[in-house]
Amino acid sequence: MTEAKFPQARIVTERLLNPETVERLLNRIVTVEGVRRIILNGPRLPSTIPYGPARNVTNPHSMRGMIKVGDQEMELAVHVGTILLELESRDVIPLLKAACDTVFTEFTYRVQEGRYMKTEPSLTDYAKYGPDADKSIIGMTDPKCKTGPVILQGIK
Repeated sequence: MTEAKFPQARIVTERLLNPETVERLLNRIVTVEGVRRIILNGPRLPSTIPYGPARNVTNPHSMRGMIKVGDQEMELAVHVGTILLELESRDVIPLLKAACDTVFTEFTYRVQEGRYMKTEPSLTDYAKYGPDADKSIIGMTDPKCKTGPVILQGIK
């Protein structure tokens, strides 16, 4: 196993987050200097029902919607349960905890340090993006996603 060049952290909450909470938290996190990448993890919320008798019918899930991070809008396609972060240094972790403290006032959370993202391209990365893939999207591949990851550029 290779060591990650940059430290990684994971924010784990005791419940799944609604879109408004995710938006408030992400807007706090993007103001923290030293956060390189953010991955939102949770159950997928497809726009149409993928199987069963209601196949291809619009999925009216209340946790799916548009959120605004900085000045960019993005569609929230997962019901967020954990947030993975790649950091410039370990000095950023207290700043992340402070950002979480302002958002998570009604329930508990933990910020854990460890290795949660891939640091080398996987077979899925290679198959989806080819041998010359952008290094910033390594490990962010969802094999079922048709569009690829949402990249927020120039947030600060």
